[in-house]
Amino acid sequence: MKKISEFIFKTFGWKAILTLDEPPKSVICIAPHTSNWDFPIGELFYFVAGRHSHFLMKKAWFFFPMGNLLRSLGGVPVDRSKRTSVTDQMAAEFAKRDYFHVAITPEGTRSPVKKWKMGFYHIAVKAGVPIQLAYIDYAKKEMGITKIIYPSGNEAEDMAKIYDFYKDVQPRYPEKFYKMKVK
Repeated sequence: MKKISEFIFKTFGWKAILTLDEPPKSVICIAPHTSNWDFPIGELFYFVAGRHSHFLMKKAWFFFPMGNLLRSLGGVPVDRSKRTSVTDQMAAEFAKRDYFHVAITPEGTRSPVKKWKMGFYHIAVKAGVPIQLAYIDYAKKEMGITKIIYPSGNEAEDMAKIYDFYKDVQPRYPEKFYKMKVK
């Protein structure tokens, strides 16, 4: 699958940028998320990189036969209508595995949002794992992971570093990506 993914990635002019070794466990923050194309590009990137991660996705997408495909790619269905703590569930999942990565888009939608959902951060803090910062830059036609944040528990300070990382990344639809202000 790696060779096919490399061929597709290169054919469409995309580059995979990896400057860090992968830790055994992490939350992968992927931004900006403004297009349905982000998912297939992200999956191709992971095949090219020879890495595997899980991802959280709306339970509504896990219908037959799509659900089987999504699960085989690492999908974890999330039921937003229930008030169960996804943070607690994911921290428990990290605790019982030696190797586990979960990719999360902090916007939680492709629509513009002025405030990111903080679940990715709280999962990392609760599980005691780093956050890999992954980006999809449509202007450069590259996807990469080039920074790791080890959450300190000081949310404001850590988020300022994370927002700063994404400030120059160009999404597919710039009008849908609200650039967070660093205070």
